[in-house]
Amino acid sequence: MKLLYPRAATASALLVAGVSMLSVGASAQMMPTTSAPPVTHTTDFGPACSAVPKAGAGSFSGMTKAPVATAASHNPVLSTLVAAVEKAGLADTLNTAKGLTVFAPDNAAFAALPKAALQSLLANKAALTKLLEYHVVAGRLSPAMVVGVHKTIEGETISVAGSGASFNVNGTAQVVCGNVQTGNATVYIVNSVLNPAA
Repeated sequence: MKLLYPRAATASALLVAGVSMLSVGASAQMMPTTSAPPVTHTTDFGPACSAVPKAGAGSFSGMTKAPVATAASHNPVLSTLVAAVEKAGLADTLNTAKGLTVFAPDNAAFAALPKAALQSLLANKAALTKLLEYHVVAGRLSPAMVVGVHKTIEGETISVAGSGASFNVNGTAQVVCGNVQTGNATVYIVNSVLNPAA
């Protein structure tokens, strides 16, 4: 099923974790050996990608082998989100979905929330579930497809703007590591918790 730090949402906090991995074009594979080498496409992008482990289950390649909630649990930058998902009882729901796009707040995004508000949210399963589901869209959205207005599984909509390697969600949360692939989801790690009430 995400890292860094704009304006904190009021009494909210979290979520994770889909879009399909972009492939290198077939034309690149068919280029003659005398041609210049094809440009390879980096699937993940953003300044916070450097904080993701380089090897193991929490690395980019490791996360492709597990469904989103499990993959996120191996990534240290998403530990607060994972704890919230477990508290809400959403791990199985996220892991068994056929395809998702997750806008995953990193640990810094949760840390920016007022401590009392975060504790209150974590103690309220219904509110926590609503908040987390607001960060998830059905279907895997690639960077080429992610711009626009999308209905979340919570029922409200989110808006994504940007291009290239620079995207924001709802005009405030920046994508700090995007197009992270897991077994069943595409994850965009964001630096702010999204608030469905905003």
